[in-house]
Amino acid sequence: MSIGTKIRTFFQGSWYDEDLAIMRAADQGSWVGTTVFDGARFFDGCIPDLDKHCARINKSAEALMITPIKGSDEILSIIHEGLRAYDPTDAVYIRPMYWAIDGDVSGIVPKKNSTGFAICLEAVPMIDQDFSTTLGRTSFRRPVLEDNVVNAKAGCLYPNNARMLAEVRRNGYGNALVADAMGNVAESATANIFMVKDGSVYTPIPNGTFLSGITRARHIDNMRSDGMDVQETILTFDDFANADEVFLSGNMTKITPVTGFESKSFPIGPVTRRVREMYWDWAKTETFV
Repeated sequence: MSIGTKIRTFFQGSWYDEDLAIMRAADQGSWVGTTVFDGARFFDGCIPDLDKHCARINKSAEALMITPIKGSDEILSIIHEGLRAYDPTDAVYIRPMYWAIDGDVSGIVPKKNSTGFAICLEAVPMIDQDFSTTLGRTSFRRPVLEDNVVNAKAGCLYPNNARMLAEVRRNGYGNALVADAMGNVAESATANIFMVKDGSVYTPIPNGTFLSGITRARHIDNMRSDGMDVQETILTFDDFANADEVFLSGNMTKITPVTGFESKSFPIGPVTRRVREMYWDWAKTETFV
């Protein structure tokens, strides 16, 4: 099922103007779940950090023992070619993907150099700058590297995110504030998270339980360049309940203000607005030619 319109698919060396079927019934990725993807954005004529997303998908593939068959520069070039079919006013979600085709004798371990590759482009509007969400606690937690591939953007991780969202939405919240294995805050169900307290910005320190995002890193760099105090540290649910501002950071929406954590309400404050402003200003330096 697609999430957008104007879908284009790159598969086996060609672009197709359709939501093309790309995986076979016996491909290992279709029944064992050895799939990875990455997500980048084209909007306002910009393609921010696209090179980093193209590099990360190869790292994700290696984490799942899938052999990458495209160099990051080649993926970048193919995406540029595909984007030329869109209008400069379109907002596009860019999704390169790998999956394992064959397994070893066990059927479980991906066979080397037996890899499927595709890119899907979909026109998906950016959220309105006044959009916000609310957070609730979930009983589900982020896994650790010893029991899951948290060092990859892997499809097999997302059912856990889905049940987090389903649980909190039943309670009237838009997203979940998620704990790591130790009970400290890791991120939301869909994105990395930041909080503001007394003028300083805090975000959970990467500890191997969540993917420390490309957009997260960009926000941190922008904030520190602007003179803000940004600290990566251990954060608890009480820390977020006592925050002055909270916002999410992810590729799909870049920045999403949080206006409530269960019974606590937050304003869309000056730091959140400044972080958004800085990101859009920086993104204009990464234009699509």
